[in-house]
Amino acid sequence: MTTNLQATTTLHNGVEMPWFGLGVFKVEEGPSVIDAVKTAIKNGYRSIDTAAIYKNEEGVGQGIREGIKDAGISREDLFITSKVWNSDFGYETTLAAYEESLKKLGLEYLDLYLIHWPVKGKYKETWRALETIYKENRVKAIGVSNFHIHHLKDVLADSEIVPMVNQVEYHPSLTQKELQAFCKENKIQLEAWSPLMQGKLLEEPSLKEIAQTYNKSVAQIILRWDLQNEVVTIPKSINESRIVENASIFDFELSNEDMKRIDDLNKNERTGPDQDRAHQLLVRWTAPAGHIPARPRC
Repeated sequence: MTTNLQATTTLHNGVEMPWFGLGVFKVEEGPSVIDAVKTAIKNGYRSIDTAAIYKNEEGVGQGIREGIKDAGISREDLFITSKVWNSDFGYETTLAAYEESLKKLGLEYLDLYLIHWPVKGKYKETWRALETIYKENRVKAIGVSNFHIHHLKDVLADSEIVPMVNQVEYHPSLTQKELQAFCKENKIQLEAWSPLMQGKLLEEPSLKEIAQTYNKSVAQIILRWDLQNEVVTIPKSINESRIVENASIFDFELSNEDMKRIDDLNKNERTGPDQDRAHQLLVRWTAPAGHIPARPRC
């Protein structure tokens, strides 16, 4: 399945999506995000994931342009994802938000555009806008983020197009087996944000023991576990050695026994808010202009 950094999964509409990419959540706009994107592309990454709320789309776009030039590849070789934020939910506002993201990124199209959170009462109209963008061939694929099974069922009941991707918090402390089974049944590709649980799992004794067995880092073990579970993964880093290390996971395979040991670490523990309890918190993140809200988690 995943034999190299540029290996892809085929989404249900036929689009090829890399199994592995770079996430840029909490990477500051400017030199930090520009250099991270350029470094990732230089080292073979072909997927970059950002979002409107990350406030770094302009830097990501510059990193893409410079990275493409330095690596001697084309835009078509990359898979770029962004997401519509809660304050832009609604049909017309989502259409406008998509154009704004393209403008900031300096791109003519996105490979994947996601609804960032299932804000109650708003995400179905927003999905209708994504369907319009897709049907007009202005985006290669559309999907959702942070959706539970009941949110997905709600969308599927009225939609013309099944989401191609559901990007959710996913790591050994939050394995989401039921959600993964539902997505697989409906041909929705599961994608992991915060795959390393923001570093909280790096000192987990069982993972350290497994890592020693394979002569790998704990991060590499977790990311390999993602791929063997057929979950797309997008770890974040701005450090070149870590960017390289994270992607050096294609020269070994975890045994079935070790896969189960990692599965058994599940505690249903989140670093971000639960989608069903997040509405009020998410509303605070869409505060009026002039107010600086708390930064959200992916």
